[in-house]
Amino acid sequence: ITTASAHSLVASPNKSAYVAAKHGVVGITKTVALEVATDGITANCISPGYVWTPLVENQIPDTMKARGLTRDQVIEDVLLKAQPTKEFVTIEQVAALALFLCGDDAAQITGANLSIDGGWTAE
Repeated sequence: ITTASAHSLVASPNKSAYVAAKHGVVGITKTVALEVATDGITANCISPGYVWTPLVENQIPDTMKARGLTRDQVIEDVLLKAQPTKEFVTIEQVAALALFLCGDDAAQITGANLSIDGGWTAE
């Protein structure tokens, strides 16, 4: 299982290197899936939107300062702007998807890029 991001499915201005890298992760995942398909091995990519992690939490003060926004404004108008649910994906939700992909019920899911992004890439 590889991890990319919502940016493996959509682009954002000023993020060309990041978007290209995430598309590359998906490409290599699909290639590996084809290469090992007859060996009973699956290869899939999970592409989350914003996940509430210490890294994201630590970015908030800098964004507040740089843009002159409150904490709530950074969360609602910057971080969650693209996620229609207006909620962060949780680490537990990403882990649950990964566990599912490792199980027998997902044996025929291979070469897929699964978004878990509160609807970000549905628009």
